[in-house]
Amino acid sequence: MQDLINGYKETRKALKRIQRSLKESDDSIRVVRLEEVKRKTGRAKTTSNGDEHKSERQIIGEMIGDTEFVIEWLETGRRPGNKRGIERRAAYEREKLMDPVRMQAFVSRGTAGSPCNLTEWQRFQLEDALSSLTERERECYIMTHGEGFSFEDTARLLKITKSSVQTFVTRAQVKISERVASSLFLA
Repeated sequence: MQDLINGYKETRKALKRIQRSLKESDDSIRVVRLEEVKRKTGRAKTTSNGDEHKSERQIIGEMIGDTEFVIEWLETGRRPGNKRGIERRAAYEREKLMDPVRMQAFVSRGTAGSPCNLTEWQRFQLEDALSSLTERERECYIMTHGEGFSFEDTARLLKITKSSVQTFVTRAQVKISERVASSLFLA
């Protein structure tokens, strides 16, 4: 990792050298043009601004910015500009209500090759928890938690918006957690 960071730092140094040389050459071109204008007209004109080198300087400046962005990301381990890393998320954003392996075994319904074979009692518990959901909530929850689709993929497949999928999954999680809590309280 340190080799990669050092490589980016060397690239940044080289880009800054190129940027300085472009600025110096632009300044020297400006001086030469100014002297030519003085010789021809007898007075100084300051209209020359080096527009032909402006795009090169702009590209080099963007490249320097990109390398500094990558260097900061590699050194800190976080995307630059983010205020809160994944380790500082709230508990409800990190926790899953059900074991994803069991949920996948429930959805695929196959025991051969399944990483986790469910007992009839576990299957009954999952069906009971999912029975409190509406059809759309169940679809979204099973696709995201059971089949492992992202919210975006689920939205595309169901032809709804990503925010709708997030809403349905959140509602489903609340209903399931309430259902599980009430069934544990009764048992």
